[in-house]
Amino acid sequence: MASVALVSVLGPDRVGLVAAIAEHLFNIGVNLRDTTFASLGSGAEFVALCELPPEVTAGDVEAGLKQLAELEGAETRAVPYAFDPSPGPAGSVTHRIAIGGGDQLGLVARLAEVFKQYEANIVRLEARKLPEAEGGLYVTRFAVSIPPGRTDLCLATVSNTAGALGLSCQVEESSL
Repeated sequence: MASVALVSVLGPDRVGLVAAIAEHLFNIGVNLRDTTFASLGSGAEFVALCELPPEVTAGDVEAGLKQLAELEGAETRAVPYAFDPSPGPAGSVTHRIAIGGGDQLGLVARLAEVFKQYEANIVRLEARKLPEAEGGLYVTRFAVSIPPGRTDLCLATVSNTAGALGLSCQVEESSL
């Protein structure tokens, strides 16, 4: 198996950031596995598991990324990845859940507890407060893996929790 590195970049958000990172990694023969990118206020975060060719080390990846003009002012890291890069059964998304409405302190904590109670694994989480000009709504999206036999109760509890807070809840089964 090829060596795998965790690559992370946290810095100012700019047009072309993902293109610069992806092009550099492609040019040195790195294959992207699980990858995420998010704009976080005026900053941005790129995180990826990367399969490295035999002649490339995590240190080489980090040094090369730090030379990119688009990453000026960014914190850049590349380290060997110590975990199995292949997701197990709990990494398979069974449902996507979107909760929206007014900002609620502790919402993510409450919902995370519900998922824990039903042994559901949070595979991805995105929470975002929209600007006041866009209504100031708070939107939280979960991609979860809910074990068979726990689905109905888990989803009912999530929906009831959202409803008790005056929030909307949309659930869709995942086909992936």
